[in-house]
Amino acid sequence: MRYLFENYAFDTDRRELRRGAEPVAIPPQVFDLLDYLIRNREHVVSKDDLIDAIWKGRIVSETALTTRLNAARSAIGDTGEEQRLIKTLPRKGFRFVGTVREAEGTAAATAADNPEEPPKPALTLPDKPSIAVLPFTNLSSDPEQDYFADGMVDDIITALSHFKALFVIARNSSFAYKGRAVDVKQIGRELGVRYVLEGSVRKAANRLRITGQLVDTATGAYLWAERFDGGLSDVFDLQDKVTESVVGAIAPAVEKAEIQRAKRKPTESFDAYTVYLRGLAELYRFTSRQANEEALRLFKSAIELDPDFASAYGRAASCYAYAKGIDWIPDTANDIAEVIRLAKRAVELDKDDAVALAASGWALAYSAHDLELGAALIDRALVLNSNLAEAWFLSGWVKTFLGEPEPALERFERAMRLNPLDPRMMSMRTGTAYAHFLLGRYDEAVSWAAMALQDNSDYQPSLRISAASNAMAGRLEQAQKVVARLRRLNPALRVSNLKDAVPYRRVEDLSPYGEGLRRAGLPE
Repeated sequence: MRYLFENYAFDTDRRELRRGAEPVAIPPQVFDLLDYLIRNREHVVSKDDLIDAIWKGRIVSETALTTRLNAARSAIGDTGEEQRLIKTLPRKGFRFVGTVREAEGTAAATAADNPEEPPKPALTLPDKPSIAVLPFTNLSSDPEQDYFADGMVDDIITALSHFKALFVIARNSSFAYKGRAVDVKQIGRELGVRYVLEGSVRKAANRLRITGQLVDTATGAYLWAERFDGGLSDVFDLQDKVTESVVGAIAPAVEKAEIQRAKRKPTESFDAYTVYLRGLAELYRFTSRQANEEALRLFKSAIELDPDFASAYGRAASCYAYAKGIDWIPDTANDIAEVIRLAKRAVELDKDDAVALAASGWALAYSAHDLELGAALIDRALVLNSNLAEAWFLSGWVKTFLGEPEPALERFERAMRLNPLDPRMMSMRTGTAYAHFLLGRYDEAVSWAAMALQDNSDYQPSLRISAASNAMAGRLEQAQKVVARLRRLNPALRVSNLKDAVPYRRVEDLSPYGEGLRRAGLPE
């Protein structure tokens, strides 16, 4: 049976929830709870009804029930405050109050199968001013200057992120709208933000012009529109003016220390900065080994032009770790030594550069297996910039490897909210699966791994955790199919060499993972 409500399709046969054309990750118990509420929507169901139906009469705490209800609401864009779809009736129970249509069979046309359906429901607005900075239009005569316009936006996002009074959507989600004509009200709904900054960059000869328009997504009204002109040597000053205008318009009461931190220049060399921006453009392609190698080359070129460019060192180190994570190249002893050199130099140069700290921390944790130092550097980055989605995402993985799954889940959740359209969502979902696996929640791990594999069916970390989780949940046939696919992609993979791919600090965390893959048929 399919239940259709708002822009959602809830398929009980496929055990799948979709929002428009997009699948929504939902743990099995939360799916069952939502299923029970929808099926019994004509009357109020009590706490005891839910416990009998979902937990089969087992004793569970009220906190556990509340957590599952909150997760169900979150999955369908509802909250405990709004109660638009799931209503709590004090001392009586709960009821699904949304308008539901029923459709039987897979032939029924639904919003889940039609990408032209209405836009996704709004994400809940944060409790502080929230903003997304859209890609600026490149007005230069040379289309190759796109990387420069994108770099301007990247730096403005980074500067805004330093303000703890703001909630700033990460670059990769903002850039999902590049080249698309999308109404700002729709962007506000899809990203869950109150404000959008849009604009343009014109670079001609030695002159630079940046224009910006700040829009209220609730009304579509422009709050301000300004133009900033200067020479290429003034590029950071112009970015500061854009940032100050935005902050002044939406969060006037900010700490002086935050303002100074946002104004820090990453380098004094414009040439090094230009090469670094080209490296970022390559790095953000994510899916190409060649692009990652080119990004590494460009970051090293930026270092040659400015040997004190901390972010370039950190990004270069992260290129090695990223290549290892995607299974493009194994780490050699020389690679590991180079990662350590680059990462430690980045930290020596600037202990207040959140990007450099997060990138270096991840490289040291994953490539050099120095988990404690890596975690400390990423935590420092988050103190400096609480809006840095990449740091939350990387911290989730490091916490998992340290054997701290609950904090890991919190960090992955924060990263996904700050960056809801990130092309690396598969890695966030995979990390969430690993954390659930550590907690013994094998069904939840299977569900999250399945969501990740919908993004990329060949992503080996997702395949590994899917196989292990299915095996530990008793689904050996499914686990064996996944391992067969995994071995076609990586014939050299063995249980005995898992430690390098998942550098768990504790043997007791690695053992169940290895046991699951062993049961699934991975050779010793």
